Amino acid sequence: MEQMDLVVRGKLVLEDEVISGEVGVKDGKVAVVNDTYGSLTGEKTLDFGNAYVFPGMIDTHVHCYSNPDEGIIATSKSAAAGGITTFVDMPYDLPNPINNVDQFQKKVSTVEEEAVVDMCLWGTIAKRGGTDQIVPLAEAGAVAFKMSTFETDEYRFPRIPDSEILKAFNLLRETGLRAAFHSENDELVVDMLKGFQEQNKVYPRAHMESRPPVTETSAAIKLMEFAYWTKSKLHIVHVSHPRTIELVRMFKEQGVDVTAETCYTYLLLDVNDLEKYGPIAKNNPPLRNPEDSEGLWKYLQSGDIELVTSDHVAWGLEKKISGKDNIFKAASGMPGLEVMVPLMFDRGVSKGRLTPVQLAKVLAQHPAEVFQIPNKGKIAVGYDADFTVIDPEQTWTIDQNDFHSNSKLSPFHGQTVKGKVMQTIVRGVTVYDGEDITVQPGFGSFVPGSAYKKALVGRI
Repeated sequence: MEQMDLVVRGKLVLEDEVISGEVGVKDGKVAVVNDTYGSLTGEKTLDFGNAYVFPGMIDTHVHCYSNPDEGIIATSKSAAAGGITTFVDMPYDLPNPINNVDQFQKKVSTVEEEAVVDMCLWGTIAKRGGTDQIVPLAEAGAVAFKMSTFETDEYRFPRIPDSEILKAFNLLRETGLRAAFHSENDELVVDMLKGFQEQNKVYPRAHMESRPPVTETSAAIKLMEFAYWTKSKLHIVHVSHPRTIELVRMFKEQGVDVTAETCYTYLLLDVNDLEKYGPIAKNNPPLRNPEDSEGLWKYLQSGDIELVTSDHVAWGLEKKISGKDNIFKAASGMPGLEVMVPLMFDRGVSKGRLTPVQLAKVLAQHPAEVFQIPNKGKIAVGYDADFTVIDPEQTWTIDQNDFHSNSKLSPFHGQTVKGKVMQTIVRGVTVYDGEDITVQPGFGSFVPGSAYKKALVGRI
C-alpha cells in the first residue's frame, strides 16, 4: 500500500453510514477509505478513537463585511474554531456590494491573502440595470447569486424589482447557478414597521409581531412562481416558519428546483428568547413561536429542509445597544460561525433528534450539492480531505468573550454544550487543534463556482 501523507482514524461519518475506520490522505485529497484500522501507513497519523470524523462542515450564509471592521481574517478564524472548513460569503459588503466583476476580483484577492479556511463567494446585482453582470460574475467564479425582496439599503442591500428578478432568473438558468433570496414582503413589512413605531410598540416581541409569517410566505410564493415559469434554480434562505417549507414542498411536487435552508437560531431559539435577550437575539426574519421552531425541526428531520446555516454577522455592542429601549433601532443578526456546529451536534445528535449522518447532510453534503461546490461535502475518494472532528462526550461552556470574532455578543453565552470540536482539517492540514488556530492567514483558498471559466476571467 502506498504511503499516505496523513491517516485519520475514528468514527467516520460517511454519506449513508457511520463506520469505525480510517482515511488515507494524499496531496490534500481523500485517497482511501477503509472500514478497518491498521492497513494504512502515513507520514502522520491522527487517531481520534471514538470521536466522530465528519466531512468538513460548510456554512453557505456568512457576512464578513456587513461590519467592515470584521473582515476575512477574524471571520475565517471563527469558522475554523467552529468546525467550518468552507464558507460562502455574502455579497452585501460595506461600503460596496459585490455586484460587478471588479469588486468580485478584489475580494478574491483578499480571500487568497487572508483566509484560514476555504471560501466561496456570492455575487449579487444592482437594484436596476445590473443583470448584465450575471454572466461575467458567474464566469469569474461566483458560486450563486443572492438577491432580496426586502430593502435594507437601496445601494448595498436593495429590494430587486420583479422585472429585474425575471431577467436575472433567465440569465441564471443559462449559467446553471442558483438564485437565492431573502424572502420578505417589503410593502407589508415597511407598513407594519411604520404602524408599530407610530404607536410606540417598540418592545422586543414587536420585532416578530411587525413581521408576521405572511411577510415571509407571500414573498416566497412569488419567487417560486417565477422559478416555475423560468425553469431556474431557486433557494430560499433563512426560513423562519414551517409554512414556508410546506409551500416549498408543494412547488417541488410541481417540478420546481427549489431548495430551502433554516438557520440554527430558528431551531434553537424562539420569541421568548427575543424577549429575554432583546437586541442580542434580533435577526431577520425574526424568531418565531416555540411551536414554529418545533415545526422546523420536523421538516429538518424529514429532509424537507436541505441545509442549516448561521447567517453570521458580527455587530459590535454599539449596533445592538441602540435598540435597548427600541427594538427597531438595533441591528439585525448575530455571530454564529463559532457555535453553530457544536450547538447543532448537542441539540441534534446528543439529544437524539438527528443522527450523525443527518447532521453531515445538512451541514456538509447538501450545502456542497445545492451550490455545486466542487470536491466538498463528503468523505469519499477524490474529495478534498476536509474533516470536522467532534468529541461527543466532552462538555464545555460557551463564552462569548473567547470568540475569534470582534462581536462578543451571543444569546448562547453561558450555555453548556455536549460535543466539542477537537480538530478542523482543511485539505489534510489541521487549521484548528481544539485550542488554537494553527495556520496563518492565506492558507485558505478561494473555491470558484461551477460556471467558472479561467480562460475568460483575465479578459473580463
